[in-house]
Amino acid sequence: MVFISTRGEEKVTGAQAIVQGIAKDGGLFVPEKFPAVTPSELESMLGMDYPERAAFVLHKYLDEYDHEELLAALKKAYSQFEDGDAAPLVRVENGMYMLELFHGPTCAFKDMALTVLPYLLRKGCDLCGIKENVLILVATSGDTGKAALEGFKDAPGIKIMVFYPDDGVSKMQKLQMCTQEGENVNVVAVRGNFDDCQTGVKKIFGSEECKAKLKEKNYLLSSANSINFGRLAPQIAYYFSAYCDLVTSEQIKMGDKVNFTVPTGNFGNILAAYYAKRMGLPVGTLVCASNKNNVLTDFWAKGTYDSKRPFYKTMSPSMDILVSSNLERLIFELSGRDAALTRERMQQLSATGRYSIRAEELKAYKKEFFAGCTNEAETVDCMYEFFDEYGYPMDTHTGVAMSVAQRYEEMIEKDPSAEKHPMVVVSTASPYKFPQDVLYALTGNDVKDSFKGIKRINLLTAMKVPESLKAIRYKPVRFKQVTSPEKMFDEVMKFV
Repeated sequence: MVFISTRGEEKVTGAQAIVQGIAKDGGLFVPEKFPAVTPSELESMLGMDYPERAAFVLHKYLDEYDHEELLAALKKAYSQFEDGDAAPLVRVENGMYMLELFHGPTCAFKDMALTVLPYLLRKGCDLCGIKENVLILVATSGDTGKAALEGFKDAPGIKIMVFYPDDGVSKMQKLQMCTQEGENVNVVAVRGNFDDCQTGVKKIFGSEECKAKLKEKNYLLSSANSINFGRLAPQIAYYFSAYCDLVTSEQIKMGDKVNFTVPTGNFGNILAAYYAKRMGLPVGTLVCASNKNNVLTDFWAKGTYDSKRPFYKTMSPSMDILVSSNLERLIFELSGRDAALTRERMQQLSATGRYSIRAEELKAYKKEFFAGCTNEAETVDCMYEFFDEYGYPMDTHTGVAMSVAQRYEEMIEKDPSAEKHPMVVVSTASPYKFPQDVLYALTGNDVKDSFKGIKRINLLTAMKVPESLKAIRYKPVRFKQVTSPEKMFDEVMKFV
């Protein structure tokens, strides 16, 4: 499989795309063509376990990786998940399901890819004949950072450095990162929001001077953010697996379409669902759910992406993003794979904070997606009412998704001409990762201490508390450094 840049003519192998992370022209790597999963192949996936399904999907893209070795790496990665099921599907009511992606080591959906990426990157270096050490830089809005740190801790020949917004993550997310173990890890807070962190990391990747200085230290740059195809690819697999579980549990028949609602920030998770659809998975509508930072909802409504707007800190911090990097991959596809036009639009975004698309492109978007947003009060109401009716506690990001999903379902019910399909809501984090906000939503009570919040949620719901979160309480805080966006590379050089 050959991969190309969204902004130019660069062509690389899958291994090169993963090791490099981002194209030399600043674009993102995408497959030269989408590999097909035929109906008979989809049928064959029904009898597979999750690692086998994931290996089948990943090997469609990463065909230079040995299939058996890839499968072994996936089995090892997903053996770290609690209860032996990496992506369980839970039936809420007839036609409504939750895809739980938070049973991994850090209790968030990022584990689905970041437990696998260390193998993909190390093996990719071997396939490319790369001997240098690898430095992974990560900008995080909360969950990616911890999952990447955990995945790469003490990996030979690799160092990892995470930047997070100083006042833009939950207390639990901050504790998870700043107590991280491992001799090859570093965590630095940045004065600003996630977009400042992401922009700073992209500038380092785009700077030949920075790369040269790192090369002098024998380090090669790579990324664990979803701009790296090695992050995106494992996420495609769980949409196939959810569909197979619906068929095997006789909730649907093979060939029936299914809708997915995804809480969306950087657009990687929902893009993976779109890739699954392009491969042949019977998907109806992809519902893009945003919080108060509703830049994507406005984009779908108006055809103009405008990041020059107020930035809100919300109870769903992993979605507090105004520049959704992975949207570039979708724009590239729906513009007819026009690299020059994509490059022009990304330059406009960098220079002015906005760009517009053509009317026919917007029409094409609306055939695939529905975009909606919800405010804080609506999210709290949804979480409370859903728990009251079904006894199912959700984290704040899943609360956003469910609120938008219910609104979409109500709209479809009122439209006699609309196609009606089962809805799978993607649940991206454990409620225990955001205990204060979840407790407030379920009871109206505030607590200042995260661990008291965890205890009270457990008493209220009887939901098992993840062992990894229990352990944080007694770990020492290792990382306290705070820097400004313009001095991020200085911190990188200190680290190496």
